[in-house]
Amino acid sequence: MTKDAEKHLTFNHDDYEILEREILYQGIFRLARYHISHKMFNGGWSAPIKREVLERLSAAAILPYDPVLDQVVLIEQFRPGAIAYPTSPWLIEIVAGVLDQNEKPDELAIREAKEEAGCEIEALYPIYDYFVSPGGSNEYLNIYCGKVNTGSIGGIHGLQQEHEDIRAFVMPADEAFDRMRGGYIKTAPAIIALQWLQLNRQLLCELWLDN
Repeated sequence: MTKDAEKHLTFNHDDYEILEREILYQGIFRLARYHISHKMFNGGWSAPIKREVLERLSAAAILPYDPVLDQVVLIEQFRPGAIAYPTSPWLIEIVAGVLDQNEKPDELAIREAKEEAGCEIEALYPIYDYFVSPGGSNEYLNIYCGKVNTGSIGGIHGLQQEHEDIRAFVMPADEAFDRMRGGYIKTAPAIIALQWLQLNRQLLCELWLDN
């Protein structure tokens, strides 16, 4: 965080107190209930509040992009969290995964691109990193764009031991932007990455095609 950004922060980690933390569930994810008091904007401290937080490891996502052919690599897979909605639970996404112990986000992005889409990443450009849904989860996501050659990319990928069934496919960038605008892409990392690429294609072409 820059010095200018820090000046606009009102509070920091010294301005709240965790009174109690309960573990309600432990599985792939962990659900915890926090009892917290924090400083308030109008002065003083809040009464103790209870907040449930879904705790999970940080993650990274990557949009593979071929600057020569102006194509992106997207994936499709089944997502149980989308069952409750009227659209299909098979969602169009970008490659993503959860950090292993001591793994860096850029290393994860490169590894997952190979595992989920068969992509060999030639160069990496960071897009954004952000809290996914901090009102109820501590998940933190790093998004990248990766330079690829899309000539032989496609097919079914994923790790059998993780029960992954992932279809990777190549699409012209402009068609992907049209699908995004049309509401066919419904996952935040994919929308963010595609919007960023739409604004920054020229930057990547100057960076990657001149080297």
